[in-house]
Amino acid sequence: MARFTLGRVVAGAAAVAVAAAVVGVAAGATTSHDDNTGDARRAIVGGRARHVIMFLGDGMGDSEITIARNYAVGAAGRLTMDKLPLTGEYTTYAVQQSNPSLPEYVPDSAATGTAWSTGQKTYNNAISVTPGDVDLPTILEKAKAAGFATGDITTAELTDATPAVLASHVNLRGCQGPADMATCPDDKKSAGGPGSIAEQMVDHDVDVLMGGGKARFDQVSDGGPAAGTSVTAQAAARGYDVVTDAAGMQAAQPGTKVLGLFSSGNMPTEWTGPAATPYTTDTAPNTVPVRCTESNPDRPATNPHLSDMTARAIDLLEAQERHGSGKGAKGRKGFFLQVEGASIDKQDHAANPCAQIGETVEFDKAIGVAVEWARSHPDTLIVVTADHGHTSQIISPPQVAAHHTPGGFQTLLTKDGAPMVVNYATVSPVPAASQDHTGTEVRIAAQGPQAANVLGITDQTELFHTMSRALGLE
Repeated sequence: MARFTLGRVVAGAAAVAVAAAVVGVAAGATTSHDDNTGDARRAIVGGRARHVIMFLGDGMGDSEITIARNYAVGAAGRLTMDKLPLTGEYTTYAVQQSNPSLPEYVPDSAATGTAWSTGQKTYNNAISVTPGDVDLPTILEKAKAAGFATGDITTAELTDATPAVLASHVNLRGCQGPADMATCPDDKKSAGGPGSIAEQMVDHDVDVLMGGGKARFDQVSDGGPAAGTSVTAQAAARGYDVVTDAAGMQAAQPGTKVLGLFSSGNMPTEWTGPAATPYTTDTAPNTVPVRCTESNPDRPATNPHLSDMTARAIDLLEAQERHGSGKGAKGRKGFFLQVEGASIDKQDHAANPCAQIGETVEFDKAIGVAVEWARSHPDTLIVVTADHGHTSQIISPPQVAAHHTPGGFQTLLTKDGAPMVVNYATVSPVPAASQDHTGTEVRIAAQGPQAANVLGITDQTELFHTMSRALGLE
């Protein structure tokens, strides 16, 4: 497997030229023809980071990025994630539970999350355990043990696979709350186990937890010292400031652990619009270019946006870095923060291009918050990547019955003023059936200390080691 380490990248002029080629047009639109060699040299920084901020666009393959770029800023425009100076691709396969020596080419977010959070492959549905169901230490656990503040935020339920892989260990991702443990009986608190994902996340004392999933945390534990009480109540007893809206999030006291639960389930999407539908005629509504509704009437005004959550999480973790939490606490070494744009994936499953694009645009805005903060904190590694690819594709306009796309599609009018046909065709019927993930490699981009390790084609297990080295954990 090809891998660019820092030493290899800086070893010679040829390698720097490779890095410059990777940077490409990230500094501007495709009409720019600047020589980016100097930018590439400056971007290659080794050493350690005081802060690691990892952005995970769930299901955000290259197609999903391109669809959002075309729609929001035009084909020649660039999103914030496009402007990170060092870019590569990484492979995402899982392994088969019955035979871990064989790859599972189409992974889910549990297996892929385990890969980047622990550095080891596992099987689909497994949360930070080996194929033999042995717990694997995660980057968040290692950072916390070493004295770093930690944060984990998402637009999904906090107990969903991506946030879960950092602060829990179960063999089935569906064991999210105390009432969801039928398939994980040995993990129940009443059986002497660590409990559900929600219980484990609170027990991990992660400094900042934000997302949806309030209904999971409101479930009642069936065993252990806190038997008969809700996970939410347990969090409060452990010193968490439990908040449920944007105002509460902003009012949270620096130096206090924060549990933000902003929705019963997944947080509502930013945008709405028509879902993809099958071809009928060349004059059907899905062939007519439309613009998305860049607001969601079902999204409560009290819900924070992902960019707001990111900004506040950074503030709170920076306060932990300065002062720690609790009486007599010492400041932390720095912090580790994971930020997930979860419903890029969920709206890809739903074959809803407008909602998918809106989630990608807001995710990109959250990246911008961190990039701006890092201007005055250059000891920050920022990584932007995905867990796996997904189904959406840009295709040519369907043409009558003799030549039309399988699955379903919707035609959008982009920033360029041109039609763009977005197709979903991994599962039928569309949109009633949930679309599938794909087994493609996906983008990884970075800036800051150790960022050069994302260059070339790597595997997502290597991201664990890149972040660990940056924090001085290995």
